[in-house]
Amino acid sequence: MKYIWQGILGALKLILGFDRNIIEIVLLSLYVSFMSTIISSIFGIFLSLFITIEDFKFKNRLKGIINTFMAIPPVVAGLIVYILFSRKGPFGSLGILFTPTVMIIAQIIIVVPIITGTAINVISTKGSIILEELNNLDADKKSRYVLLFRELKYNILATVFLGFSRAISEVGAVMLVGGNIEHKTRVMTTYIVLQTNMGNFEGAIAVGIILLFISFVVNLLISNLNRES
Repeated sequence: MKYIWQGILGALKLILGFDRNIIEIVLLSLYVSFMSTIISSIFGIFLSLFITIEDFKFKNRLKGIINTFMAIPPVVAGLIVYILFSRKGPFGSLGILFTPTVMIIAQIIIVVPIITGTAINVISTKGSIILEELNNLDADKKSRYVLLFRELKYNILATVFLGFSRAISEVGAVMLVGGNIEHKTRVMTTYIVLQTNMGNFEGAIAVGIILLFISFVVNLLISNLNRES
């Protein structure tokens, strides 16, 4: 138990001392997760509204594909991106492997289905009455999209924070495509893995506390948004 307490005390010293290395890692983690969530939200929210409002031939099949990708293993998503952007891959000439950019792309593959699938469930259940009224009023397409989003904005925003929570805690994909390179692609989750393997529990616990705090704040925001709805 002694080394555990020593690790916790050391972690608190690193946090309260604003360790430069840890600050750099936290800021990069927030940047990668924030950017991937913003881009995923643009695609995910529009796609969820489109699937719910529109009626087309392969609607149920598309829902099934989205539900499948909601459970995609992060390592598989990372493998797909790695193959695409490796030297021999179709996009290898871009030279963005082992950079924050490709880490964002990997997280987008993971986060888009989560935001889309969750938003579809929210809109289908809580927005069913609104959709029925809009159909009765024979509202135009633009009005359906705008009104449905406006009425369910808090619920939809909660799905965005859910996607961010998934992105900030992801480790497999970002480690595979980012390489966990110091001062370049090292984020909180990969740092925790590295420091734990090296036996440096002070650093691992310090970043773990910060990650836990961020997750707590995000979950608190999700709860508040659901209450507001």
